[in-house]
Amino acid sequence: MSLIERLKTLVIEGNLEEAPKVTREAWQAGANPQQIIDQGLIAAMEVVGERFACGDLYIPEMLLSARTMESCLKALRPLIVGTEIKAKAVVVFGTVQGDVHTIGKNLVIMMMQGAGFEIHDLGTDVAPEKFYEAVQRHKPDLCCMSALLTTTQGAMGRTIQLLKQKGIREEVKIMVGGAPVTEAFSKEIGADGYAPDAGSAVEKAKGLLNLQ
Repeated sequence: MSLIERLKTLVIEGNLEEAPKVTREAWQAGANPQQIIDQGLIAAMEVVGERFACGDLYIPEMLLSARTMESCLKALRPLIVGTEIKAKAVVVFGTVQGDVHTIGKNLVIMMMQGAGFEIHDLGTDVAPEKFYEAVQRHKPDLCCMSALLTTTQGAMGRTIQLLKQKGIREEVKIMVGGAPVTEAFSKEIGADGYAPDAGSAVEKAKGLLNLQ
């Protein structure tokens, strides 16, 4: 088994102790940083996402794999200063105005980071104006909105309307999700896509951005 294949297995297993060591070993053995990220870390999180979506993995196990992946990136970062690692896409993400729930949003963010996306987390209770400012500032490929309450999901529609009014709606794809959100609701408010859970969110995002 190659070092990169071993790294992939360790991330899937959530081995926080060994995975960063093997990351450094792969680098010292001459592996390309992008190869380590794509074939080791991202490939591992794709497997984790598939298993989670199928019910073979539970949230604690997925979180451990995500933490392991992050620790590997942390170990790799000082080794590749000055080496350009290009993110697959830039994403702005937030829980909408009036809603302070974080678990769903954070799960999706971890899965997206594991898939190589650059994430700008706006946090919770994000007003439409804040989404607009973030789209202006970061020029993302994708804007993701989360809501856990029926009473707050309307803020998604208001955010999309504001982006239309400001003339930048066509510059970014919009994906929504959360407990009360449905495919029908996402179409009603003019979103580009909907994901029912963290496992499917990454695949939906890739589809929207033609990264399959």
